[in-house]
Amino acid sequence: MAAVTIRNLSDETHRALKSRAALHQRSAEAEMRAILDDAVRPLERVRLGTTVAEMSQKIGLTNEDVEAVERLQTKSTSEPISF
Repeated sequence: MAAVTIRNLSDETHRALKSRAALHQRSAEAEMRAILDDAVRPLERVRLGTTVAEMSQKIGLTNEDVEAVERLQTKSTSEPISF
């Protein structure tokens, strides 16, 4: 895991951090981790499959459409051109 050093933190901010940590019954270090996690992580993870399915539903794409495309795709590899 990565380690982070915060320099030049004001005494006032440090006291407020320790006070906030005490309210949440955790150490100042644990409180800082929680603050950073909340600040940079999305509330809900974006799930690619769900997003693609929702987009497909919006445009009216059906399973039959996908199956038709799969039938049209060639399953063999192409031969290189000879000169």
